[in-house]
Amino acid sequence: MAKKIIKTNPNLINLIRDLKKKSNAEDVAIWKDISNRLSRSTRRRAEVNISSINRHSITDETVLIPGKVLSYGTLDHNVSVAALNFSENARKKIESAGGKCLSIEDIVRENPKGSNIRILE
Repeated sequence: MAKKIIKTNPNLINLIRDLKKKSNAEDVAIWKDISNRLSRSTRRRAEVNISSINRHSITDETVLIPGKVLSYGTLDHNVSVAALNFSENARKKIESAGGKCLSIEDIVRENPKGSNIRILE
């Protein structure tokens, strides 16, 4: 029998619950998908470098990372990045390139339908 994963971070538990509610209320599958990705074990959670964001995004795009953004690489265009966590250097690099660092809660408030969002893992 598989071991049940129990989250202890109350902010993460609330975020997962709110994403599921928003998915049902707006009838949008993206928020349910993100909540499922955040429900994974910590070992399987996404860790994305800035170089990967640079490679897979275009100017003025919104990218959602269901995990942590790390600072390896450079960013040569402005992009809005929403993630669970940012490393300190990653936040500096994104903002110096003209981009924005957002929390997942912010992106849900700004774009409740979840349109024009690219998910990277």
